[in-house]
Amino acid sequence: MGNIVMFTIFAAVIIVSALLCVTTTRIMRAATFMLFVLLGVAGLYFLLDYTYLGAAQIAVYAGGVMMIFVFAIQLVSKQTLQGIAERVKGSRMLRGALVSVIGLVVVSLVLLKTGFYTMAVSGEELPMKAIGKAMVGAGKYEYVLPFEFISVFLLACIIGGLVISRKEK
Repeated sequence: MGNIVMFTIFAAVIIVSALLCVTTTRIMRAATFMLFVLLGVAGLYFLLDYTYLGAAQIAVYAGGVMMIFVFAIQLVSKQTLQGIAERVKGSRMLRGALVSVIGLVVVSLVLLKTGFYTMAVSGEELPMKAIGKAMVGAGKYEYVLPFEFISVFLLACIIGGLVISRKEK
């Protein structure tokens, strides 16, 4: 019963923070709400007793949000940080909602096709060793190569941000 209550709390925090993140017009508030989303996901990992994934979520992703704070402060003037306001057109919002629904349908179909949903309903647990091997393995359906691409991409983004933020003499 306690796990269901905690899951409900984490889910509510994640959903509300995600909605506030994408609807706010201020960059610092959006980054703060994104931090709450990432911490909520880490809480879900801890709830599932995946302490390594929870700690990695906090260290890597929540730390990445702190980098967003730093770059937002460095790259944007103080007046802009005070009030960034972009008007959202109804057609843009409709397209975004349509893309979101299509993404939900695709994810649902993938979950149903792989049998993940039936495994979750039956209470069958995936061992942590299998998850770890899938995350850092180099075989088919294993994810070490995408992780390496993402790390190189993030490094390029950091270097690009530093180059852009340098002041011209």
